[in-house]
Parts: sequence; structure tokens; C-alpha cells
Amino acid sequence: MSQDLSLAQNHAFHLARTLMVPVTLFRSGGELGVLPSDELEDGEVETIAEFDPFQYGPAH
Repeated sequence: MSQDLSLAQNHAFHLARTLMVPVTLFRSGGELGVLPSDELEDGEVETIAEFDPFQYGPAH
């Protein structure tokens, strides 16, 4: 987990593009984390953003 929002956003975007699945950037206990969206339960964490690799075109 990270405490730097811009770093976490960058990693989330790249993870989504690498795995080619939507990922969720979330906050839990004052820290930031990223997981594939289908692995998170609603209400389990505070969602900050979701990154969908298909919104930006194919990964390189």
C-alpha cells in the first residue's frame, strides 16, 4: 500500500493496462491500494477511482 495518491494512481493505471481488467484505487486505514475491481466487495473500502483499460484503447 502507498500513501502517495499520484503514485498510486499511476500504478493503478499501469496495472489496468497490463492486466487488461478494470482495477479500483481505494483507501483503507489511511493507506492507498489497488486491486482488480471484481475482487473488491462493495462497502469494504473507500473507493477513490476505477481505471478501465478499454476506455483508453489497447495497451502497447
